[in-house]
Amino acid sequence: MDFEPTERQQYWVGRVRDFIEANVRPAVATYKAQDAEGDRWKVIQVVEDLKAKAKGEGIWNLFMPPRNDSHHHVDETFEFEGPGLTNLEYALCAEEMGRIGFASEVFNCSAPDTGNMEVFFRYGTREQKDRWLTPLMNGEIRSAFLMTEPYTASSDATNIETRIERDGDEYVINGRKWWSSGLGDPRCKVAIVMGKTNFEAKRHAQQSQVIVPMDTPGVNILRHLPVFGYDDAPHGHMEVELTDVRVPVENVLLGEGRGFEIAQGRLGPGRIHHCMRTIGVAEEALHKMCKRLQEREAFGKPIYKHSVWEERVARARIDIDMTRLLCLKAADMMDKVGNKTAKQEIAMIKVQAPNMALRIIDDAIQAHGGGGVSDDYGLANAYAHQRTLRLADGPDEVHARSIARMEFAKHMPQAGPTANALRDGNAPTMGDDSFSSGDMGVAR
Repeated sequence: MDFEPTERQQYWVGRVRDFIEANVRPAVATYKAQDAEGDRWKVIQVVEDLKAKAKGEGIWNLFMPPRNDSHHHVDETFEFEGPGLTNLEYALCAEEMGRIGFASEVFNCSAPDTGNMEVFFRYGTREQKDRWLTPLMNGEIRSAFLMTEPYTASSDATNIETRIERDGDEYVINGRKWWSSGLGDPRCKVAIVMGKTNFEAKRHAQQSQVIVPMDTPGVNILRHLPVFGYDDAPHGHMEVELTDVRVPVENVLLGEGRGFEIAQGRLGPGRIHHCMRTIGVAEEALHKMCKRLQEREAFGKPIYKHSVWEERVARARIDIDMTRLLCLKAADMMDKVGNKTAKQEIAMIKVQAPNMALRIIDDAIQAHGGGGVSDDYGLANAYAHQRTLRLADGPDEVHARSIARMEFAKHMPQAGPTANALRDGNAPTMGDDSFSSGDMGVAR
C-alpha cells in the first residue's frame, strides 16, 4: 500500500492550494462585504471575477468524470469533459476547496451543479447536453435538484409523491419539494425533478427524472428555508410548488422508470464530494482553534497549556487523519472497482466525516468563547452547514443501516462457525485452510 502522492496528484492539489491562497483567501473580506450589500439573492461579483481567473488558468470542472467513465454514453466529440481527474485525485483538491465556503464555486465545482452535470454527462442525450450541460460547464448558469418532499419520509426515496403524468407529447408535473438547494440564485435556470410516472410499477421502477426549465409556468418558489437562521444566500434552500408544470416528453432523462437508478448514480459521487470538502472544513476549524488557544491566557497561563485542550487538539488531529484515510480509500475504490462495490466505504465516510467535523468545530467554538457562537469567526456558520450534512444525501441512520446489513451479510450463520463455537474455542484458526479471507469479508 503506497501512501506517497503521485506526481499528478501533487500537481493538481498544488495548483488548487496555490490559487486559493493567492486569490480566494485574500478575497474573503470582499466577499463578505458584497454579500452584505443590497438584495440577498444576487450574483456576487468577486466570485465571478475569481471564476474567470480560475477558468483562464484551467483549474475548472475538476470533478467531471474521466473519459473512461463506465456510465458515459460516448459522444462523437469530447467537449463535455474536464481535466479527467480520478475520484482520488479530486478528493485531495476538494479538501483544499472545503477550507473556504465559496471556493468550490470558484472552480465550478459546487453542489448541486456538480451532481447535475454528472447526470447530464452520464445519462443525457446530445440535445440535453448542448442545451444545459454546456452552459453549466462554462459557469454561465446554475441549477437545482428537486427530490426531497415535505410530506414524506424522503430518506426513503421510493416514498416521493410528486406526479409526472404523460399528456400527449408533454409531461404534467404536480407536487411539492423542499430543501431545493440553489434555487435562490438568480442564475439558476434549470432543475432536475424526481417524481413518479407509474405508481403501479415495481417499487424502484416508479420514479423518473425530468428536466424543468425554471421559467416554466407553474414553478412557484414558496419560501426560502434558513438553516439555524442562516439563509445561505445567494444559494439558498427553497420550498417549491409544482402546479400543472408542462414540459416536453423529450425532457425525461434516460427514460421512464429510470429515476431511482439515476439518483443512485448521482448521489454516490455527491456524497463523497461533501466528505472531501468536510476534511478541509475540519482542518480550518483546527487551525483557528490552535491559533486562538495560543493567543489567549486564562488563570495565569496560555489556554493551550491547560491539559483539556491538549487532549482535544490531539483528538482532532487523530480524527481528521483517520477520516481522510477512509475518504481516500473510498475514492480509490470508486476508481478501481466502481461505486457499487465501494458502497460500504462511501456509506462509512458519509457517516464519519460530518460527525467528525462537528466535534472539532464544536471544540473550536468553545476555544473562541462567546466569539465562537457569533458570526465573527465563521465557526457557527460552519457548524450549521456541517449539521445539515448529517441529513443531506441520506441521513446517518440510512447509511448506518446499509453498513450494518453489509456487515451482517459477511457473517451469515451458514457461512462459518456459530457463536457458541467461537465461545468454546472450536472455531477454525487463521492457520486452518477452511478459514479464508472470503469468510472474513476481506475480498470484496
